[in-house]
Amino acid sequence: MAYVGELDTGQKIYLENQGTQTLITSIFSGSGQQQQSSNSISTGSWTAEPEMYKTSNGVIVEITTAGGKYCVQIQGSSMSVMNETPSLSKERQMQMRQVESTPASSMPPMEPMKPMKMGDMEMKMNPMEMRMGNMQMRMGSSTSDEIHQSKRRFCSQCGESVHPNDRFCSSCGHRLD
Repeated sequence: MAYVGELDTGQKIYLENQGTQTLITSIFSGSGQQQQSSNSISTGSWTAEPEMYKTSNGVIVEITTAGGKYCVQIQGSSMSVMNETPSLSKERQMQMRQVESTPASSMPPMEPMKPMKMGDMEMKMNPMEMRMGNMQMRMGSSTSDEIHQSKRRFCSQCGESVHPNDRFCSSCGHRLD
């Protein structure tokens, strides 16, 4: 089970205990924008529900485990584990409610990127490949054909393809180094 707490600023804090890790996700939704940041902390299994407190410096989340208490300070999108457990008796406790899952755990897996084409530019993934006109760049695969093509050279003057043994560009006559 996960827990969520809502702040006055349009920010939500999600907490989830996954084995020995605690996943903390902060989501800020404003006019036409959304920011999300997540941290994972090695806490061990929870022995009590997490608690959240509003302080003058942001929010403190208190996580109780068999190994002790962990306090995480959240200021905007920044999160840090506190070295000492602060006194929270004078701070305002905020409500947290149980939810089925955090936004990160309910996201569907990403689909593979389809090839893109814009004019004479084309991009593919797996292996990564980009072509613009007669220029080409590949990364991620090394078949003998691709190794042979990677030895191709181009004229620094006009960009035309030249052979490794050429001393001059056959297109513009530029001297090749």
